[in-house]
Amino acid sequence: MPGPAQGDLPAARRPSIPENLDEALSTDWITAALDTRFPGIKVTSVTRGPVVSRLSTNARFHIDCAGGVPAGLSPDLCIKGYFTAVGWPVRFTGKPEARFYRDLAAPTGIRTLRSVYSALDPDTDANVIITEDAVAAGGVFLDGRYAYTPEQAADSLAELARLHAATWGDPSLAGAGWLDPRLTGLLAGRGVREIRGNFESWVGAAVPERTRDAERLVSAFRALAEGTRTSPVWSVIHGDPHVGNLYLDGDGRPSFADWQLVQRGPWYLDVGYHIASALTVADRRRTEGDLLRHYLDRLSAAGIAAPSWDDALLGLRRGILYGFYLWGITQLVDPEVTSVLLERLGTAAADHHAFTAVDPIPTP
Repeated sequence: MPGPAQGDLPAARRPSIPENLDEALSTDWITAALDTRFPGIKVTSVTRGPVVSRLSTNARFHIDCAGGVPAGLSPDLCIKGYFTAVGWPVRFTGKPEARFYRDLAAPTGIRTLRSVYSALDPDTDANVIITEDAVAAGGVFLDGRYAYTPEQAADSLAELARLHAATWGDPSLAGAGWLDPRLTGLLAGRGVREIRGNFESWVGAAVPERTRDAERLVSAFRALAEGTRTSPVWSVIHGDPHVGNLYLDGDGRPSFADWQLVQRGPWYLDVGYHIASALTVADRRRTEGDLLRHYLDRLSAAGIAAPSWDDALLGLRRGILYGFYLWGITQLVDPEVTSVLLERLGTAAADHHAFTAVDPIPTP
């Protein structure tokens, strides 16, 4: 049986976090990391698979072990960390994700990657995660061009409801610094210039004229950030639930990955953003009311007093605004993906007059 979670172990039993991929994929380091969950394991070989390196590095690999791979552990794994000169300076961005996999993924029950090791160093901000390889298990990772269906959106909204309900106003999480709201920080260093650059290029060409206003978008988002920072109604939210942060597991079920923006926040930041970004404009217009009701029903089924329909519609508008700003400031993603999501979110913002959804934000 697996041993205790890595975060429960004394410091002496935790291997130092590697600074480069060669060390991370060495048999010695992988053995030391997995031994925290599977005591006595001895990794004899590591076979490297595909590597994707942007700011973070994701590397798939296969292990062989003396006496065979322990029961309960897949031999096909994936490691994520900040192992390059480009990634190291921004390694702090991975800390919330490492904490989520270590402390909350299993208790909340949301469908996500199965973590077998997660660690972070509070002194250096270094962090690393090892998960089972979803692709080797038949999973498929998505991006903004994937033809996501309303039926799949209903499934993924049910998973968000599971996460939200499991953490709804949880007092044990209220003071957790790693879950502090993140919206205000998204205003630092990026804003009007980046949004205007997208809107004035082919990337944002399909954004409706009514919402093609960088200054107004930033102003509305600033009001949203301030209004949600002290919201008395909160749960743990994914924070960036566009379709490119989902994969279909081996059974074809939508599942969430990429938890860098996990935080405390109102439910609607996930829900409005997800509905407006995951579906085509036509599918969203046709099904968004039913999908919102489905989410509220799943909250109620989990024992949460769901918001009224009027409050839910207002929340939907604010969630759309949140997602629209995030993709307005986006620069490092494939421009074709950014273009698709800006069209969807910008059109949803126009349909729902999202800029006025924050004027003012009432306190329940």
